Amino acid sequence: MRLALPLAALAAIAMPASAAPEPTRLTVTLSSFQYAPDVIRLVHGRPYVLHLVNGSSRGHNFVAPGFMAAAGLDRRGVEVPGQSALDLAFTAPGPGSYKLKCTHFSHAMLGMRGRIIVE
Repeated sequence: MRLALPLAALAAIAMPASAAPEPTRLTVTLSSFQYAPDVIRLVHGRPYVLHLVNGSSRGHNFVAPGFMAAAGLDRRGVEVPGQSALDLAFTAPGPGSYKLKCTHFSHAMLGMRGRIIVE
């Protein structure tokens, strides 16, 4: 007795399912009063994890309303307490240049601002 498999079933056996690409992990350091790096470059459609590290004893935040809305994140940004870290996972939205700043009183004025550029 001969067993015949449909062509699609043979293809599924021969070719493993492709896995989603691993996210690129980028570390951004928040300190008094800067982001390092202050320009974050991303590629449209790729997954990322921004590892936000606050080495300061004071809290800072990471606010980029246009970028965060386009990436499906909370457009109000994220608060990173002093001496802590958190991860933001997302897929880079369409190409554009987005303003980034810390909204704590006078932090942006003192230099805590930057840009997120998606190419």
